[in-house]
Amino acid sequence: MRFNTAEVILTAKDTGDRLSGKEPVSFTKGQEPAGTHIELDPGRTYQEVIGFGGAFTEAAAYSLSKISPEKRGEVIKRYFDPVDGLGYRMGRTHIHSCDFSLENYTYVEEGDTSLESFSIERERKLVLPFIHDAMKAAGRELSIVASPWSPPPWMKTNGEMNHGGKLLPEYQPVWAEYYSKYIDAMREEGVAIWGLTIQNEPEAKQVWDSCLYTGEEERDFIKNHLGPSLERNGHGDVKVIIWDHNRDVIFERAQAVLSDPDAAKYVWGTGNHWYVSEEFENLSKVHDAFPDKHLIFTEGCIEGGVQLGAWHTGERYARNIMGDLNNHLEAWIDWNLVLNEKGGPNHVGNYCDAPVIVDTVKDEVHYNSSFYYIGHFSKFILPGARRIWSSVSSERVSATAFENEDGKVAVVVMNANDEGEEVSVGCGDAAVKWNLPRHSIVTIVLE
Repeated sequence: MRFNTAEVILTAKDTGDRLSGKEPVSFTKGQEPAGTHIELDPGRTYQEVIGFGGAFTEAAAYSLSKISPEKRGEVIKRYFDPVDGLGYRMGRTHIHSCDFSLENYTYVEEGDTSLESFSIERERKLVLPFIHDAMKAAGRELSIVASPWSPPPWMKTNGEMNHGGKLLPEYQPVWAEYYSKYIDAMREEGVAIWGLTIQNEPEAKQVWDSCLYTGEEERDFIKNHLGPSLERNGHGDVKVIIWDHNRDVIFERAQAVLSDPDAAKYVWGTGNHWYVSEEFENLSKVHDAFPDKHLIFTEGCIEGGVQLGAWHTGERYARNIMGDLNNHLEAWIDWNLVLNEKGGPNHVGNYCDAPVIVDTVKDEVHYNSSFYYIGHFSKFILPGARRIWSSVSSERVSATAFENEDGKVAVVVMNANDEGEEVSVGCGDAAVKWNLPRHSIVTIVLE
């Protein structure tokens, strides 16, 4: 494959460049490699990309409802518009409450094992309008992953949604049916559920909504209850995602479920979060052991409250996105799309940062570095793109490369250091050169 020109899009600290188009550069033959050289081989391909997105939490929807309609619309457009925005195609939402809800809540009355009282009425106020407006901005249906943080209190060993506990064995069948009730209810509201995770962070006993499963318990719940229930209710097309937690033990957890053919037949893939560990290679271990299954990033955020103007936050996003993509990840979903000036609301005060922070007192919108860093991937690595082989000659920069369906190749390169770096990108006997400023990220689109 021969390339002629390269479009250059730059975001850099201490400058005004934010996803800014720069002068195109031309490929030349026989030039010396730069201090860091990135070599490409489009003939060697890997996983196909599904898309990028973020989470439609009650907290995000509530925060947006507290600013002017014009600014709310602007935020949604800048995330989901395929041309003027980040081009998000995916989302995640919670099956009843999570920590980024205004309080604990469920969809059924206490002790209702028939689920006759099941209703998602609460979501019609904030979450569903947010999803519908995002779909309008995207101009298409979104691929939504739904996750429970906890079963209702009466189904659990500890009698509450918070502080861990486990699902009582006698309620496993009714809890499995609950997922299908949710899928049906969302479809009636015009939102198709693309995928389901079994449990958000099944190894974390949290002060907020949480529930514990071992790998073996997750395996048995899928094969004996959830998988058969989904098929019986006509939801066999919904993608079942296991683990939905950190990379540190992702291989062990995947192995516990996927080594059992009776459970594995119901499972589409494994979800990961970025907390605790950046052992990206563990995703490749899962891929190599179970190559017919898929890998999806289902949550990551900057903990500890709002960090307006911070640059390291964007670099953390890019480092994690690249690390996962280079180890067979196919889809990437951020945590809260939007939070308020405190990094909430959160019903237990677990405040975090988000790529977009809205000041509900001053009616202001702040786009953090993470918003732009994500865009270097989501705007240019499109659904259907395939990762191609790339090699980086030094550890001073990191990179990933994908060929889109139109034949254009997007190479994303990050320099997280205090000094600039001259970078060359080559394919065959021709290359382009670019001076990458300190603390910057660039997407080079090769034509």
